[in-house]
Amino acid sequence: MAIPLFDTTTPLEPLRARIEQRVLDVLRKGAYILGPEVAGFEKDFAAHLGAAHAVGVANGTDALTIALRALGVGPGDEVVVPSFTFYASAEAVPPTGARPVFCDIDPGTFCVTPDTVRAALTPRTKAVVTVDLFGNVAPSAEIREATGLPVVEDAAQAAGATRHGAAAGTFGDVATFSFFPSKNLACFGDGGAVVTGDDALAERVRMLRFHGSRDKVTFEDVGYNSRLDEIQAAILREQLPSLAAWAAGRRAAGAYYAEAGLAEVADLPIPVDGADPAWHLFVIRHRHADALAAVLADRGIQTKAYYRVPTHRQPAMAAYANGAVLTGTDEAARTHLAIPMSPVLGREQAEAVVDAIRAADV
Repeated sequence: MAIPLFDTTTPLEPLRARIEQRVLDVLRKGAYILGPEVAGFEKDFAAHLGAAHAVGVANGTDALTIALRALGVGPGDEVVVPSFTFYASAEAVPPTGARPVFCDIDPGTFCVTPDTVRAALTPRTKAVVTVDLFGNVAPSAEIREATGLPVVEDAAQAAGATRHGAAAGTFGDVATFSFFPSKNLACFGDGGAVVTGDDALAERVRMLRFHGSRDKVTFEDVGYNSRLDEIQAAILREQLPSLAAWAAGRRAAGAYYAEAGLAEVADLPIPVDGADPAWHLFVIRHRHADALAAVLADRGIQTKAYYRVPTHRQPAMAAYANGAVLTGTDEAARTHLAIPMSPVLGREQAEAVVDAIRAADV
């Protein structure tokens, strides 16, 4: 049985005609930048999350940089960020003038903890970036309480996830989302958002995303040209009502893996305490992960190792790594493997994946 790592097509089929109509409506109206679709999506997305403000930006990386700038992060500051994450989580820091300082993770949850963050703090630490990796939900509120520092919750992979009943993206002082086409809630291109409950932070984000101006006349700061466009916002608005059902489908797929006995042959991802993950990726750990991937590929089952080389070991980050020793990160980097996951992954597919892993004998 051939099983893809993602299925981004099937969930969209019932919506495709309405999405195409929304795109045509935008084209006919002729408003393309910061028009009614962006304003509508910002209102809808904030309401969906239970947040006061959502501000659309061009992509998830810009969302992080702008969020940090809005918090006042700048030259001479340091920002604690996990190394086991997509490169953009750290890449977003140097454009503010600050330095990323890498912290470790719990390899069971793949998320930072208060202890791993505290170990990386210095007198120059201005903020902490937590990452809701793979759709899990990091303990951002506990980290903010433990450190007394502003927290940026990178929720790029966690749309639809919850913790203690609240939505991912509502646990930091500010949160960021990516709507890259493979994400839980996805554009047909690039897109992102900054989410916050703070009125002043939201206003500063809006100003920074538009060249540092509130009125296109007076420019108060050196900002960015980083705006979610009308077509992508229209596409997102049509998909947003389906997000909860898609998240439930991802959770069901994770349960199918567990019921099929996956824990007998690999280490399952562990939800952070109180979290109900919307698994963007279902990432197991296995002591022979690369050998297992090769066997599964021969059986038509797609897998992927995402962060074999963690961020602090990337060439561009050598100047910031400072010889960091991150044992949890190294373990996760060596042993992780993403197996098929989507809102429509069925029980039969999950059982086939587990049977193939069991039969691999590596």
